[in-house]
Parts: sequence; structure tokens; C-alpha cells
Amino acid sequence: MNKNVFGEELIPCSVEPITGFFRTGCCETGPEDQGTHTVCAIMTEEFLNFSFSRGNDLMTPVAHYGFPGLKPGDRWCLCVLRWMEACEAGCAPPVVLEATHEATLAYVSIYDLIGYAWKSRD
Repeated sequence: MNKNVFGEELIPCSVEPITGFFRTGCCETGPEDQGTHTVCAIMTEEFLNFSFSRGNDLMTPVAHYGFPGLKPGDRWCLCVLRWMEACEAGCAPPVVLEATHEATLAYVSIYDLIGYAWKSRD
């Protein structure tokens, strides 16, 4: 069973659009995932523009990869190093902790993640 940063069962990040390195909807990882796509983040315009400025265009659809392009509000499994880079630049997107894989903790402290935790509006 994949676990989240709390050591509990990892919940899906997004199925619309479908995310995850393995396109399961979860931020799972494995040896093939050299980018460690383990951070479930909610896209913001600021982060999408930041990522674009770093050479990673997440906004433009890429049909031959089945990638729809992302918009603010979409959830997506980010590479942990890209999230950290955005954090250092002051534009890290909010994180859904229950959907963020525990492997993230090898790079980022739980306290840093909690500082960016998405707070539901329920």
C-alpha cells in the first residue's frame, strides 16, 4: 500500500485530468520515476507561469502524450524538486497532504509541507 506523508493510505490526487507518473490518479513513485512525481499540488497561475519560465510548460496540451494542459485549480503530481524550486522562489502551489506520497519526505520536511497545505473550503 502506498502511504502519504502522514503514513496513512495515499488518496488520489486527480483523475480529471488524470495525473501521476503512472497515470493512476495517485502520486505514486518507483524506480522508473526519476523525477519523483510525489507532490499533489493545486495549480495556480503563478506556479504555472513559473514552471513555464523554467522550461516546463504545463499549460499547453500535448495530444500525442494525452496531456490536456493544466489550468489554475487543477490538481497535479509535481516533481518534488520542481515544487522545492518554486517554494524557494516564493510561488509554490498549495499541497494536498493526504495525496502527497511519503517519498516526498526524503526531500522536504513535513513542516514545510504543512505550511503550504491546501485548506478545503467545506
